[in-house]
Amino acid sequence: MTTAHEFKFTKLGGGDLPLSDYAGKVVLVVNVASACGLTPQYSELQTLHETFAPRGLVVLGAPCNDFGAQEPGGEAEIAAFCDTRYHVAFPMTGKIAITQPAARHPFYAWVADELGEDALPKWNFHKYLIGKDGALIESIGSRTPPLAPEVTAAIERALG
Repeated sequence: MTTAHEFKFTKLGGGDLPLSDYAGKVVLVVNVASACGLTPQYSELQTLHETFAPRGLVVLGAPCNDFGAQEPGGEAEIAAFCDTRYHVAFPMTGKIAITQPAARHPFYAWVADELGEDALPKWNFHKYLIGKDGALIESIGSRTPPLAPEVTAAIERALG
């Protein structure tokens, strides 16, 4: 059985970021963008990170320019924006692609295999909750804020 732990991203700024590094932790993967009406969700993602990281949650931001071309900058620009505007302290990946099957990041291809194409993000700030074992637990829509009770309850259940 394939799990999220079999995939890797590139870190924002370079280097490998294998999800296997997070085995035994709960991971919230979020496709993010700097110029979106939902960009203020970065604040709530940072709050999730500060609140739950000590208990084993990893928030993982994955910049993507596929939705409304709202992440047009280069990686240095993205890193600077996240640091100065939202003080992001959780890990960030390099820019990824989601919408075009030929260019789609393998993690998102796996999501499509697991849940169907309809479960892929339709917009920025879609969230996937991954269990400690690497299983895909939940798909959470873009408009659901990171601190919504249903999100924090799902994280609490996953953390155990």
